[in-house]
Amino acid sequence: MIGRLRRTYRGMRLGTRLALGLGVLSLVVFGVVGTALTTYMRDYLSAQLDTQLAQGQIAQSKSIADYGTLTGKKYYSWFYAVYDVADGTPELRRPEDPADLPKDVDGFTSLARAQAEADTEVLRTEHLRGKGEYRLRACEVEPGVVLVSAAPMDDIEDTVGQLITIQVVTFGLALLALVVFGRGMLRRGLNPLSDMAHTARGITSHDLTDSARLPVRHDKRSGGPEVEELRTAFNTMLEHIDDSLAVRAEAEQRLRRFVADASHELRTPLMSVRGYADLFQYAAANAPEERDRHLARLRAEAARMGFLLDDLLLLARLDAAEVETPLRLQEADLVDLVGQAVDAFRVTRADHPLTVEPGPGSLKLRLDPQRIRQVLDNLLANAAMHTPAGTQVSVAVSMANGSAQVRIADAGPGIPPADRERVFDRFYRVDKARSRDRGGSGLGLAVAQSLVRAHGGRIDLTSEPGATVFTVTIPLTLGGLTDP
Repeated sequence: MIGRLRRTYRGMRLGTRLALGLGVLSLVVFGVVGTALTTYMRDYLSAQLDTQLAQGQIAQSKSIADYGTLTGKKYYSWFYAVYDVADGTPELRRPEDPADLPKDVDGFTSLARAQAEADTEVLRTEHLRGKGEYRLRACEVEPGVVLVSAAPMDDIEDTVGQLITIQVVTFGLALLALVVFGRGMLRRGLNPLSDMAHTARGITSHDLTDSARLPVRHDKRSGGPEVEELRTAFNTMLEHIDDSLAVRAEAEQRLRRFVADASHELRTPLMSVRGYADLFQYAAANAPEERDRHLARLRAEAARMGFLLDDLLLLARLDAAEVETPLRLQEADLVDLVGQAVDAFRVTRADHPLTVEPGPGSLKLRLDPQRIRQVLDNLLANAAMHTPAGTQVSVAVSMANGSAQVRIADAGPGIPPADRERVFDRFYRVDKARSRDRGGSGLGLAVAQSLVRAHGGRIDLTSEPGATVFTVTIPLTLGGLTDP
């Protein structure tokens, strides 16, 4: 049953749901107001009855003190009892009229005893059998004599009952009118939301494949500040969608540029291979002494093209790392890998002095040693390739914040600020005039960054004239061991 009501409620229109919610809230408010008003009225009438009891007992006490009787001082439907309490125990005097006392006088006696002990007037509400609710008041007439009077509370209950009936009818009609008319007002107020839904349907019919702009906007200004705020947020969301489409279009353009650059990079060695193949064929027939030189060039161009294809395939595998990881993790010593890269650099780049800063003697962690070595070789080769001969290069290994860091710095001219954000882009070269033979394919830093990210790390770059620093950060695994 509850589940069906929930489904019915969820299927209602927003205006109806808001009207029902407003009705429930109003019902709670009406209930609180009605309860407070009823309680106040009951307390007020009770206080009036207490005052009437007190005033009546003043005249009755005087009559008892002067004449020893209540004759002529009685109220209709009231009860009276006179007690002698000289010895501390209330003793009921014989009433002048049997109608002055109810059959149940236990409440009267108890109240007389309480008055004698308290030595002041006492008020109490009692239910008298066969009579209903009565308000009892006990006061001292003279020393040793106590008068207990009881006034019926039927009028109070009748008045309160009528007040409750009036409240229920009035609040019910008000609630009904509020729900009916409020529902209509809410529907009119929510019309701008319907307009926005119409705008959204217009967006779904717009072709987003060829355009990065959405011509649809919600321009109607109605519905109050809240709806205006929603309209602004709606249009802001459309602007964000426009930005996302623009980013997608830019990504597609970058993909096209990447394909074009890759084709261009591959075309150059292929043309060289074709040219040297023709020269080799000519030399084999006419100049045998030139044959070996042309064959060596053929092999060099083929090897260069192989390196380029390997980098492209590696980047493709790293891009699809969610499907198949290209890493072969094992425990290896990062300090030893850095030492191997340093030795290779000193042999192949003798014109660049290299220093290794003091650091830990061993730093073991889980990684792919071949790929990390490739990262180090690429960064060192980049430092030598883009700095003049004689430029100082330094390498440092350290640990910080639970991560291993390798810092490779050079004292070259630095990287211009406009190029720092793009140095890790594929096929990007800072020096556009540099030849491919000397400048590389523009994939080295892109490969290095992708490999480090595959290890869960990052590469940071800081550069200024005289100091360019690449910092490789690799997090330590749970099984990592360190030796200072």
